[in-house]
Amino acid sequence: MPERTTPYGAFNFLVNLNGPVGAQEPLGGFSDASGLGTEITVAEYRNGNEPENHVRKVPGVHKVSDVTLKRGIVNSADLWTWISDVRRFGRSKQRDVVITLRDEAGKDVQSWTLRGVIPMKYTGPTLAAKGGGDVAMEELVLSAEALELKFLG
Repeated sequence: MPERTTPYGAFNFLVNLNGPVGAQEPLGGFSDASGLGTEITVAEYRNGNEPENHVRKVPGVHKVSDVTLKRGIVNSADLWTWISDVRRFGRSKQRDVVITLRDEAGKDVQSWTLRGVIPMKYTGPTLAAKGGGDVAMEELVLSAEALELKFLG
């Protein structure tokens, strides 16, 4: 039986882009991180001499879903610098990105490590003069080659 039976809240997490600040300094305060997932493709196969008329399911390649990060715009060029570096230097600018879920006391409980990540899409803010209370948000979509899940707590 697990020690904790109450699910963790989805509001306390860190995103570490492993950028110029280094592995110990998560960059940026993101308000949303969505799309964590992996999928295994399945091939259907049937021997011609099978006694029953059905197919076998054979696991094939796996892929990692694209992950979307959102944050309020701050006076930082970190995301744009990474995008520019990938555009100029390609695969050599891939990073490992770690998203860590924390409990109510701020203790790390679970982490997802995205390996071989490049920024795939950047969306800037929607600017509208009629508002006044809205935050200017930017969105970054990441493409990863692999996903690892680690239980910390």
